[in-house]
Amino acid sequence: MRSILTCVMIAYASFATAHDAGTGWSYDPYCCNGNAENGDCQMIPSKAVAITPDGYRLTLKPGDHRLVTRYHVFLLPMTRAMHSGDSDYHLCLFPNEDTPRCFYAPDMGY
Repeated sequence: MRSILTCVMIAYASFATAHDAGTGWSYDPYCCNGNAENGDCQMIPSKAVAITPDGYRLTLKPGDHRLVTRYHVFLLPMTRAMHSGDSDYHLCLFPNEDTPRCFYAPDMGY
């Protein structure tokens, strides 16, 4: 009986994966909750991102991310940026719209 329960738990855990970013790559499992329709990770407009000497300044307004209901400015150090699987910026907000959990940035070309 224990072995059956163990197998069921392992099979269930294998389904706990990240949802796709929409362009063929997946967000890290730690970062996302939900799916592509109601999850907390989503592409954000590049115009909402400014690169500063201290990192990134994200200026979001309602409509820039499905969870954003009011104006936000997040200041994130360069070290917080994770590699984006495409040429877009993506943001995961969790547990609420006030908390950036993960931020994905494309490679910078020089």
